[in-house]
Amino acid sequence: MTALSPGDVEALTALDATAQAQLVRTGEATAEDLVTAAITRIEALDPQLNAVVTPVFEQALEQVGAGLPDGPFTGVPYLLKDLITEQEGVPFHEGSVFLRDHVSPHDQELVRRLRAAGLVILGKTATPEFGMSPTCESVLYGPTRNPWDRTRTTGGSSGGSAAAVAARMVPAAHGNDVGGSIRFPASCCGLFGLKPNRARVPLGAAYGDVFGGWACEHALTRSVRDSAALLDAVAGPEPGDPYPAPATPGPFADQVHHEPGRLRIAFSRRPADGHRVHADCLAALDDALGLLAGLGHELVEADLPGLTPDVGDAIGAVYGAGLSWILAYWIRELGREPGPDELEPLTRAYWERGLRLTGGDYLLAVTTLQHFARTTARFLSRYDTWLTPTVAQPPILLGEMTSTEDEPLRAAERSAPFVAFPAIVANITGAPAMSVPLYWSGSGLPIGVHFLGRVGDEATLLHLAAQLEHARPWADRRPDRPTTPTWHDPAAGASLEEGHSP
Repeated sequence: MTALSPGDVEALTALDATAQAQLVRTGEATAEDLVTAAITRIEALDPQLNAVVTPVFEQALEQVGAGLPDGPFTGVPYLLKDLITEQEGVPFHEGSVFLRDHVSPHDQELVRRLRAAGLVILGKTATPEFGMSPTCESVLYGPTRNPWDRTRTTGGSSGGSAAAVAARMVPAAHGNDVGGSIRFPASCCGLFGLKPNRARVPLGAAYGDVFGGWACEHALTRSVRDSAALLDAVAGPEPGDPYPAPATPGPFADQVHHEPGRLRIAFSRRPADGHRVHADCLAALDDALGLLAGLGHELVEADLPGLTPDVGDAIGAVYGAGLSWILAYWIRELGREPGPDELEPLTRAYWERGLRLTGGDYLLAVTTLQHFARTTARFLSRYDTWLTPTVAQPPILLGEMTSTEDEPLRAAERSAPFVAFPAIVANITGAPAMSVPLYWSGSGLPIGVHFLGRVGDEATLLHLAAQLEHARPWADRRPDRPTTPTWHDPAAGASLEEGHSP
């Protein structure tokens, strides 16, 4: 590896992916410089955070040495979440002891597109078992720790990626989202997290869709421009996809440069299930409302209609059927059933529940949720977006959202008050949504606010996110406080210097 000074490592890893790629294009840094800086950072910090569960550093350096494609992110280091998305020849565990010996036999289409964009994949990040919990605390790998407070959750299920980006190991990392799994970790780790529209990014070669179209692929980033440009790099249909995503008004990266105009924004401070909302999360919402009002947007308090107990039951049925499918899939792939100690208590409880569902039960749940999606679409026809806190509690202590053999559903019961605001609505409807990091509590914990968009309308969300980022920059807020030199960011036309957390 290239020898870099500690100052160079700090300065390079302080930059977002767009700025890092620009350094390579202008010759101010090499791809090997960027990859070396990221590896150095991972080796220094991951023993405390446990975010990167499968490093592939040698493979990454060989990729750099062999020459990289000329893409928008040539030379930029990146990490893959160890869930759904497979990389040929790399262990693939999805957080489960049951898959501890499995190695991926193929690349997902997403991985091929990431490589074509010039990104250098350095490894896999932690996830809860099969992504079924909003915290990364698998039995296989142990807890992933939040860089802002190592006693607290990163959120889940893309928590390993979120921790790595927040700690400046890499400028961006892959995530996927079946019910909030990009947005919850973005909130907990002070990042921007966009869940794109259904089918915007393909799930082949292994899947057409996952959980009936609920699962979406994208990334955790520190800047809005990175999220938009990464989506441009990977979006678009693959032959054989079961359905298309709606058309867009142009490249996502261009949307970052558009003013949103005066938006009509609905907001709510009440979860439908009646859970209490922590004062810090309400403060985050009020702070965002003040900022939005100052920017000239119209704000209307309005609860999302249609979130009835029947909808909640239908969501539970889809999750049960989904977990039953996951286990059936892996039993087929591995040629055996899981042993008594190879599944966590929560997973086994969900699996058993799913096995009791009939095909008719599942389709009836889908019918209920499709009716709810139409209710949501009618609601959003009156507004440009719907705003809530992303989570109802600040990042909670590790161990609070885990199950035991005696209490197999404890993780689900303890997580319900934490994720009381319905991020899953975006997955049910297929609409885009985002968590924006505008607020830090008095104790220094990040708390995001959540915007649900209209189907196919990532553009409006990106317009708004870029406006908020400009009005209240967050990229310089960081969990640690090193003094670092300035490294020129040609893409921004200015020098970037490491900031300090509050």
